[in-house]
Amino acid sequence: MLVIKFIFLIMILVASSYIGAIISNKYKDRTIELKEVKKGLNIFETKIKYTYEPVPEIFNEISKNLNENIGNIFKIASSEMKSLSAKLAWEKAVEESKTSMKKEDIDVVKGLGKLLGKTDLEGQVSQIELTNKFLDEQIEIAQKDYLKNEKLYKTLRRSFGLSISNNTYINKGEDYGY
Repeated sequence: MLVIKFIFLIMILVASSYIGAIISNKYKDRTIELKEVKKGLNIFETKIKYTYEPVPEIFNEISKNLNENIGNIFKIASSEMKSLSAKLAWEKAVEESKTSMKKEDIDVVKGLGKLLGKTDLEGQVSQIELTNKFLDEQIEIAQKDYLKNEKLYKTLRRSFGLSISNNTYINKGEDYGY
């Protein structure tokens, strides 16, 4: 019986550590994804300034240079531009993609679509620059959240598992004459 309790306690400790790690990684992933969006927008800005390629082709090429989650946004937008306007395709792609970004991050990224394909080169470049400024602010917030919460969740995951394990073990101690 003691072996079963010990195994159960180890399982609780492992599960709480795993949950804490998942929550902690969301903060890290958010920062990485925002930086990837910024990288993609910088590539987009350079391409539209110097190559004059169509936006869907540029987005398809960008999707290959970014991590999976953010690359997927550009890939979906590229394929959706065949049937939708650039604005709607971009917004749909941002909404459909699974990322660790918060709602305010998503709103900033979706903001790029406002003038996408509707204005001349200068208008699109200025919209990209504006979106990049907003992304810089979001990256800074995300990094602060990550630094603050990473340590918290890593500490909590250990303490939570240990406290449950200790309480379970101590509460059952009367069976053994304690």
